[in-house]
Amino acid sequence: MPFPALSRFVETLAAQGTFSLWWGPLDGEAWFTHNEHTRHYAASTMKVGLVLAAYREADQGTFDLDRPVTVHNDFLSAAGSGRYGIEHTDDSDPEPWRWLGTEVALRWLCQRALVRSSNLATNLVLEQVGVEAVAEALAAVGASASVVTRGIEDCVAREAGYDNLVTAADLARTLQALASGQAASTDSCREIVAVLAAQQINDALPAQLPPGIRVAHKSGWVNGISHDADIVYPDGEDPFVFVMCTTSNLDEQAGCALIAAGAAAAYADRRVQP
Repeated sequence: MPFPALSRFVETLAAQGTFSLWWGPLDGEAWFTHNEHTRHYAASTMKVGLVLAAYREADQGTFDLDRPVTVHNDFLSAAGSGRYGIEHTDDSDPEPWRWLGTEVALRWLCQRALVRSSNLATNLVLEQVGVEAVAEALAAVGASASVVTRGIEDCVAREAGYDNLVTAADLARTLQALASGQAASTDSCREIVAVLAAQQINDALPAQLPPGIRVAHKSGWVNGISHDADIVYPDGEDPFVFVMCTTSNLDEQAGCALIAAGAAAAYADRRVQP
């Protein structure tokens, strides 16, 4: 049993759902996996690929990340007809709502989409970037099984079969490409990782790690879904990537606790890595 803590953890996973795990270095193949190619509904982890696409477009000169964007809550459905908006009370970030009807920088919207998982900021960024650019960004990092086809709460598109999907392996590839500076320009990758490290929602993976450890990550949650994709920087040791995706009957608190336990097991096993 090369990784005793993680092996025991996987054996305890409940039968009432689908659980995926990827753990490995910042560059190269995984040390430990479990159902890593299984597709899950992406929830808010789709925001990593979206923000990456925005920075790649800026690198290519397509647009300026500091250009002003008018904050609004009315969007054209990805299905091609109908419009939709977001419920203010369902959004985890109040800040973009304070600016309704006024202009803010696209860069700031990208930051809010990650650090507070703002749904309103996410849809504003997606409106600027487009799903084609997100597909190109995902393809560039080898996230071949992941797709972003619609905005948050686009119920018309969802009912028409549009969905945002991800795998643990694809999230890991994206984080590896960001950490190595290969996902976009070196400066863009560094800035995205810094924003992920400033994450304000830390109730999943970081919860059972030793205090003070730097973690650059993005979680996602909706009913029955709980994910977290992370770069962990242990003091005095090599960083590693840990991703866990869950589709189950667990509630939010239980899903977060399960991911935290998985990350703690990986941290315990880090000294026996290849």
